[in-house]
Amino acid sequence: MILPILAYGDPILKKMGQPITKDYPDLKEIIENMFETMHEANGLGLAAPQIGLSIRLFIVDGIPLYKDGKAEELKDFRKVFINAKMLNQVGEEWSYNEGCLSIPTIREDIYRQPSITLNYLDENFNEFTEEFKGLQARIIQHEYDHIDGMLFTDRISFIRKRMLKNKLFDVSKGNVKVDYKMKFPLKYMNKR
Repeated sequence: MILPILAYGDPILKKMGQPITKDYPDLKEIIENMFETMHEANGLGLAAPQIGLSIRLFIVDGIPLYKDGKAEELKDFRKVFINAKMLNQVGEEWSYNEGCLSIPTIREDIYRQPSITLNYLDENFNEFTEEFKGLQARIIQHEYDHIDGMLFTDRISFIRKRMLKNKLFDVSKGNVKVDYKMKFPLKYMNKR
Protein backbone atom coordinates (compact mmCIF):
# COMPACT_ATOMS: atom_id res chain seq x y z
CA MET A 1 0.00 0.00 0.00
CA ILE A 2 1.31 3.43 -0.93
CA LEU A 3 1.40 5.70 2.11
CA PRO A 4 1.47 9.50 2.28
CA ILE A 5 4.88 11.00 3.01
CA LEU A 6 4.94 13.63 5.74
CA ALA A 7 6.03 17.08 4.57
CA TYR A 8 8.47 19.49 6.14
CA GLY A 9 7.00 21.05 9.28
CA ASP A 10 5.38 17.90 10.65
CA PRO A 11 6.59 17.50 14.26
CA ILE A 12 7.18 13.74 13.84
CA LEU A 13 10.06 14.52 11.47
CA LYS A 14 11.88 16.27 14.33
CA LYS A 15 11.47 13.46 16.90
CA MET A 16 14.14 10.93 17.82
CA GLY A 17 12.96 7.50 16.65
CA GLN A 18 12.47 4.77 19.25
CA PRO A 19 14.10 1.31 18.98
CA ILE A 20 11.78 -1.55 18.08
CA THR A 21 11.65 -5.29 18.79
CA LYS A 22 10.82 -8.33 16.63
CA ASP A 23 7.22 -8.23 17.77
CA TYR A 24 6.58 -4.65 16.58
CA PRO A 25 3.02 -4.75 15.12
CA ASP A 26 2.76 -5.35 11.36
CA LEU A 27 6.51 -4.80 10.80
CA LYS A 28 6.73 -6.89 7.64
CA GLU A 29 3.76 -5.03 6.13
CA ILE A 30 5.23 -1.66 7.14
CA ILE A 31 8.51 -2.49 5.40
CA GLU A 32 6.70 -3.65 2.23
CA ASN A 33 4.58 -0.48 2.25
CA MET A 34 7.69 1.66 2.72
CA PHE A 35 9.39 0.11 -0.33
CA GLU A 36 6.22 0.54 -2.40
CA THR A 37 5.86 4.16 -1.23
CA MET A 38 9.53 4.96 -1.88
CA HIS A 39 9.46 3.46 -5.38
CA GLU A 40 6.24 5.31 -6.25
CA ALA A 41 7.95 8.57 -5.24
CA ASN A 42 11.19 7.71 -7.10
CA GLY A 43 13.23 7.89 -3.91
CA LEU A 44 16.46 6.15 -2.93
CA GLY A 45 15.59 5.87 0.74
CA LEU A 46 12.72 6.30 3.17
CA ALA A 47 12.65 6.45 6.95
CA ALA A 48 9.74 5.45 9.17
CA PRO A 49 9.29 9.00 10.54
CA GLN A 50 8.51 10.11 6.98
CA ILE A 51 5.40 7.90 7.05
CA GLY A 52 4.42 8.99 10.56
CA LEU A 53 6.14 6.32 12.68
CA SER A 54 8.66 7.60 15.19
CA ILE A 55 10.75 4.41 15.18
CA ARG A 56 14.34 3.52 14.23
CA LEU A 57 13.65 1.97 10.84
CA PHE A 58 14.72 3.03 7.36
CA ILE A 59 15.09 1.43 3.96
CA VAL A 60 17.32 2.15 0.97
CA ASP A 61 17.29 1.10 -2.66
CA GLY A 62 19.94 2.55 -4.95
CA ILE A 63 19.28 0.04 -7.73
CA PRO A 64 17.21 2.51 -9.85
CA LEU A 65 20.19 4.91 -9.90
CA TYR A 66 22.45 2.01 -10.93
CA LYS A 67 20.03 1.03 -13.71
CA ASP A 68 20.18 4.61 -15.00
CA GLY A 69 23.94 4.08 -15.41
CA LYS A 70 24.76 6.68 -12.77
CA ALA A 71 26.26 4.65 -9.93
CA GLU A 72 27.90 1.24 -10.31
CA GLU A 73 28.37 1.00 -6.52
CA LEU A 74 24.57 0.92 -6.03
CA LYS A 75 24.10 -2.24 -8.16
CA ASP A 76 22.78 -4.47 -5.32
CA PHE A 77 22.15 -1.77 -2.72
CA ARG A 78 18.69 -2.59 -1.36
CA LYS A 79 18.51 -2.93 2.42
CA VAL A 80 16.41 -2.61 5.55
CA PHE A 81 17.99 -1.00 8.63
CA ILE A 82 16.40 -1.50 12.05
CA ASN A 83 17.74 0.09 15.26
CA ALA A 84 20.83 1.33 13.41
CA LYS A 85 23.71 2.79 15.41
CA MET A 86 26.40 4.90 13.78
CA LEU A 87 29.73 3.60 15.07
CA ASN A 88 32.11 5.66 12.96
CA GLN A 89 32.21 8.35 10.28
CA VAL A 90 35.59 9.03 8.70
CA GLY A 91 37.25 10.83 5.83
CA GLU A 92 37.25 14.31 4.42
CA GLU A 93 33.69 15.56 4.03
CA TRP A 94 32.48 15.87 0.44
CA SER A 95 29.61 17.81 -1.01
CA TYR A 96 26.69 16.30 -2.91
CA ASN A 97 23.43 17.86 -4.00
CA GLU A 98 20.72 16.19 -1.87
CA GLY A 99 16.97 16.27 -1.90
CA CYS A 100 14.32 14.68 0.30
CA LEU A 101 10.87 13.24 -0.34
CA SER A 102 9.59 15.22 2.68
CA ILE A 103 10.96 18.48 1.23
CA PRO A 104 10.09 18.37 -2.48
CA THR A 105 11.40 21.02 -4.89
CA ILE A 106 14.36 21.90 -2.65
CA ARG A 107 17.88 20.57 -3.17
CA GLU A 108 21.05 21.68 -1.43
CA ASP A 109 24.75 20.78 -1.36
CA ILE A 110 25.33 18.82 1.83
CA TYR A 111 28.72 17.81 3.26
CA ARG A 112 29.06 14.28 4.65
CA GLN A 113 31.89 11.87 5.40
CA PRO A 114 32.68 9.33 2.66
CA SER A 115 32.98 6.28 4.94
CA ILE A 116 30.81 5.05 7.81
CA THR A 117 30.53 1.99 10.03
CA LEU A 118 27.03 1.03 11.08
CA ASN A 119 25.60 -1.58 13.43
CA TYR A 120 22.04 -2.59 12.50
CA LEU A 121 19.45 -5.33 12.30
CA ASP A 122 17.91 -6.44 9.01
CA GLU A 123 14.23 -7.26 8.48
CA ASN A 124 14.79 -10.73 10.04
CA PHE A 125 16.52 -9.18 13.06
CA ASN A 126 19.92 -10.55 12.06
CA GLU A 127 22.65 -8.25 13.39
CA PHE A 128 25.34 -6.73 11.18
CA THR A 129 28.25 -4.36 11.63
CA GLU A 130 29.21 -3.11 8.22
CA GLU A 131 31.26 -0.41 6.53
CA PHE A 132 29.73 1.64 3.72
CA LYS A 133 31.48 4.09 1.40
CA GLY A 134 30.67 6.72 -1.20
CA LEU A 135 27.05 7.04 -2.32
CA GLN A 136 25.99 4.11 -0.15
CA ALA A 137 27.34 5.92 2.92
CA ARG A 138 25.67 9.17 1.85
CA ILE A 139 22.23 7.61 1.35
CA ILE A 140 22.48 5.86 4.72
CA GLN A 141 23.59 9.04 6.51
CA HIS A 142 20.65 10.95 5.03
CA GLU A 143 18.15 8.31 6.21
CA TYR A 144 19.93 7.88 9.54
CA ASP A 145 19.45 11.60 10.16
CA HIS A 146 15.69 11.03 9.83
CA ILE A 147 15.61 8.48 12.66
CA ASP A 148 17.56 10.99 14.78
CA GLY A 149 14.98 13.72 14.09
CA MET A 150 17.13 15.64 11.58
CA LEU A 151 16.48 16.82 8.03
CA PHE A 152 19.09 17.72 5.44
CA THR A 153 18.05 21.36 5.85
CA ASP A 154 19.41 21.16 9.41
CA ARG A 155 22.85 20.71 7.84
CA ILE A 156 22.87 23.91 5.80
CA SER A 157 24.03 27.31 7.03
CA PHE A 158 21.70 29.56 8.99
CA ILE A 159 21.86 32.17 6.21
CA ARG A 160 21.00 29.64 3.50
CA LYS A 161 18.11 28.31 5.57
CA ARG A 162 16.76 31.87 5.99
CA MET A 163 16.92 32.27 2.22
CA LEU A 164 14.81 29.11 1.84
CA LYS A 165 12.30 30.11 4.51
CA ASN A 166 9.46 30.94 2.10
CA LYS A 167 10.01 27.80 0.01
CA LEU A 168 10.03 25.65 3.17
CA PHE A 169 6.83 27.32 4.35
CA ASP A 170 5.24 26.60 0.95
CA VAL A 171 6.17 22.92 1.33
CA SER A 172 4.56 22.75 4.78
CA LYS A 173 1.38 24.39 3.41
CA GLY A 174 1.19 22.02 0.43
CA ASN A 175 1.97 24.70 -2.14
CA VAL A 176 4.18 22.33 -4.13
CA LYS A 177 3.53 20.05 -7.06
CA VAL A 178 4.47 16.42 -6.44
CA ASP A 179 3.70 13.15 -8.20
CA TYR A 180 3.26 11.15 -4.99
CA LYS A 181 1.00 11.13 -1.94
CA MET A 182 1.96 13.60 0.78
CA LYS A 183 0.52 14.87 4.03
CA PHE A 184 1.08 18.59 4.66
CA PRO A 185 0.98 19.72 8.30
CA LEU A 186 -0.29 23.29 7.79
CA LYS A 187 -2.88 22.25 5.21
CA TYR A 188 -4.18 19.64 7.65
CA MET A 189 -4.18 22.05 10.61
CA ASN A 190 -6.11 24.69 8.65
CA LYS A 191 -8.95 22.18 8.07
CA ARG A 192 -9.59 21.69 11.78
